Amino acid sequence: MISRALPMSDGRPSVQGVRSPRAETLILDIETVPDVERWQRPEPPQGPDAPPPPKADVFPPIWAHRIIVVGCLVLDHGYRLKRLHVIGDHGSGSADERERALLDDFSRFVGKQRPVLVTYNGRSFDLPVIAMRALCHAVPLGWYYRDRDVRSRYAGTGHLDLCDWLADHGAIRAGKLDQVARLIGLPGKVGVDGSQVEGLYARGELAAIQRYCLADCAQTALLFLRFRLLQGAIGVADYREAVAQLVDALAADGRVTEMLDGLDRARLLGPAPPPDADAYA
Repeated sequence: MISRALPMSDGRPSVQGVRSPRAETLILDIETVPDVERWQRPEPPQGPDAPPPPKADVFPPIWAHRIIVVGCLVLDHGYRLKRLHVIGDHGSGSADERERALLDDFSRFVGKQRPVLVTYNGRSFDLPVIAMRALCHAVPLGWYYRDRDVRSRYAGTGHLDLCDWLADHGAIRAGKLDQVARLIGLPGKVGVDGSQVEGLYARGELAAIQRYCLADCAQTALLFLRFRLLQGAIGVADYREAVAQLVDALAADGRVTEMLDGLDRARLLGPAPPPDADAYA
């Protein structure tokens, strides 16, 4: 039986004080395209000697990212897979109507369940985009603004951004998810990367975007388990058991098969715990 994770906290109580010690963990990832109704990509300079456009002029500002898919992987308090799903298939309606419905579904779910959010670079991208687009569409986001643990950079009890924690909160650059995932035996980006999402969306290939998003959620979840081991929140034996259970559950689900085919299971599991494994705690 996997022992319950020990929460990492700075000791400050949440304003709401409603998150249970048995709270679920929601691994979150979003996919976006430019909101062309409110922002236009600048025309590149013309002529053979024209310099390439600055990256900031090509990548939309935070407020101009239209969310098309929210990927969610839910773990229970023992790190067992409870649910893997996407939000973002609302069928008919305008782009604004579909995005608003997506945001409303997501906000209601998080507000009711009060999970611990886990992201990779979510503090700098995913959650600010969600907040700006909720502002755009008049969607309440009370759980984000009234529970200060969700917005705290250092608590880790409401939102744990793996990228930020691995970077020691800005001391270094941790690297992209693709790079850090490969470090522990995961395949990183498989088949699709973020630069292709806009084109896939324009061609109506939403299912491909959803699979890509779920694969990122799955790799983030496995990286989260390795980080819990790194923190000392779980021991080596519990880590290996949790990883094996999650990989098997994802294989049974069948939607991230390509990602699973590319992982190095032995590297991901790591060596068996030594007799004095408790010394690492």
